[in-house]
Parts: sequence; C-alpha cells; structure tokens
Amino acid sequence: MRLKGIVSSGLGRAHIFMAQHHYQEQFKTIIGKTAWPGTLNIAVAGDSLTEYRKLRVSAGLDEVGDSSDKKSYRIKGFDRDGVSFGGATAFLATIESNSSSQPCAILIPDLTRHEDIVEIIAGNFLRESCQVVDGDTVSIHLE
Repeated sequence: MRLKGIVSSGLGRAHIFMAQHHYQEQFKTIIGKTAWPGTLNIAVAGDSLTEYRKLRVSAGLDEVGDSSDKKSYRIKGFDRDGVSFGGATAFLATIESNSSSQPCAILIPDLTRHEDIVEIIAGNFLRESCQVVDGDTVSIHLE
C-alpha cells in the first residue's frame, strides 16, 4: 500500500502525548527506538484517502468499508495523575521524499478528529531528515 500526500502543520500538541514514557516504551518495541516527540502530518485525498480509510477500519475507528491486510501494532493507553492517555494503532512504513527515505510508522490514535490527516512517527525529526516543509509531497509505503 502506498499513500501520497502533502506535508501540513498540525496543532502542535502531539509532543505532549509522544513524550510520555509509557508510549515511548511501546514505540521502542515497534520502531526499534524511542520516537521523536511529535508527529509529521500528511494530508491525503483521492485514492490515498481511500487506502488510509482501510487502515482506520483496521484500527477500529471507522465501521464502514474494507479493512487493510497490513499488520497493525497496538499502543496501549494509560492513566497518569488523573489524566487518561488513550491508545492507538500503528502500522510500519517508510516515508519517501525527494531527498530521502526514512523508516517510520503511521500512528492512528483512538481519539482523533483527523479523518484525512495521516500522522507519522519516527525515531528522528522527519521534517529535518526528509528535508520537507508544509506543501511538499511525500509518499508513504506500508510494509
């Protein structure tokens, strides 16, 4: 499965969740290292949105439509100091830009408002390592 989309800015709140030790320990088992404390957001449309919706069905977020046959990894939620941090589903992938290719994972939080935004996590700062800015086109290849 290949998704193509446009790099876009998010709300700037992912770092709050991504920095949590409980999540980072789980990311290590999935991507082999701790994840950069933030996500790279990719806006998808057309065929890529159709394919992304299959991942959302597999993650249990959407009930209508076909699911993906791609292997998923469960990220367990937790409570800390009276605050609930929800779970998520991850899918291993590679992100490709004009200048590089980086291992990553698509992260689909259980509680998200994004229906056409793919959130990408990786062990490094993808905007820098892929040399991308808002408006650039990238490709995400799922393993």
